[in-house]
Amino acid sequence: MSNTAWENLVKKQLKTEDIYSVLTKENLEGIQVKPYYDSVQKTLVNLPKIEESTHLVARYHESLEQDVFAFILDQNVENLEQKTIFVNNVDLAGHISPKEEDQYFSLIDVFDEKEAVINDQLVKELLAKEFKRNICVDISLHQNAGAAIYQQLGIALAKTKELVEVYGPEILNKLIFRLAIGGNYFFEMAKLRAFKMVFNQLSKEYGLDEIPYIFAETSLRNKAVSDNENNLIRSTLELASAMIGGADAVFSNNYLVDRSTENSEEISFKQQIVLAYESIINVFEDAANGSYYVEDITQQIAEKSWALFVEIEEAGGYLELLKQGIIQKKIYNHAVEEQRWVEEGKIKLIGVNLYPKLEVKKTVEELYNQNEIKAVRWAEMFE
Repeated sequence: MSNTAWENLVKKQLKTEDIYSVLTKENLEGIQVKPYYDSVQKTLVNLPKIEESTHLVARYHESLEQDVFAFILDQNVENLEQKTIFVNNVDLAGHISPKEEDQYFSLIDVFDEKEAVINDQLVKELLAKEFKRNICVDISLHQNAGAAIYQQLGIALAKTKELVEVYGPEILNKLIFRLAIGGNYFFEMAKLRAFKMVFNQLSKEYGLDEIPYIFAETSLRNKAVSDNENNLIRSTLELASAMIGGADAVFSNNYLVDRSTENSEEISFKQQIVLAYESIINVFEDAANGSYYVEDITQQIAEKSWALFVEIEEAGGYLELLKQGIIQKKIYNHAVEEQRWVEEGKIKLIGVNLYPKLEVKKTVEELYNQNEIKAVRWAEMFE
């Protein structure tokens, strides 16, 4: 169908000549989204991932030991062999001595966001370990605090640059990036794909050709205490975005916001199993490649992320801007605007601001602090 034929059809259906004002949708990312795509400005190459098949990661439980191949660990488990382990505890990391057949990854953030420093001793201790990926750059906090997608990626690059300046370019292939995936389905696919582009671009500045190892987990930001079933649906879509976007590992946070049960932990993991085994989206290298829409927003997000990274570097770098409170303010400004959209219903959250519409109980000022990067759920305003 040609553009003209499509436009005429939509004009007839919408009963208006001014179809673009009706179909155009705002977004807080500043990304231009067209209602119709018949081409893409620049065709992207296939964006690879590290793992051949996305790791499906469960929180460790004894009952899962026979069937699950990748665990996230907060405490030591004896005789856990031939598994992929994502270590989520500093003390545990200190006691682990991997064997050759073991695959260990660190999910311990080496940045102290409050003190605006890198924990040098922790970095050196982790680098001394025979882990597959030793150093975690955690951006999940920034997503849950309300950072825009391009802010998350720009900050990830800026944090990477801080590490390279201290420990050298050889640290690039020792990094694992922990990202939280929100509910904006196609934008989150594009986020992972854009990050692969900009990270590779950064590595080329040092004469390398690296791609990032991405550990993607479901977001807490759009979850509500009273909507367990809706939370389950939201996190399933987030996992799908992560797999299609090309994450190397995925993990589903418990859909019960304020508690955890053995059953909820099992169901949270089975979300991944159903997606992987019944849709097989975890085995594709770049499943979104070829979609004009996703490729277009991937390019836009990559450009905005790189521009923010350059801005941060020219102003003194991530840690310096963190000390000055500038990073916190950038995230705060976006988070507050996003929260206002939730309050006004421009961002829809079923069971919170739509079907039913709950009353506001906390103000934006009560929820957010411009001097601190902290996780805030949208629904907290109504709970």
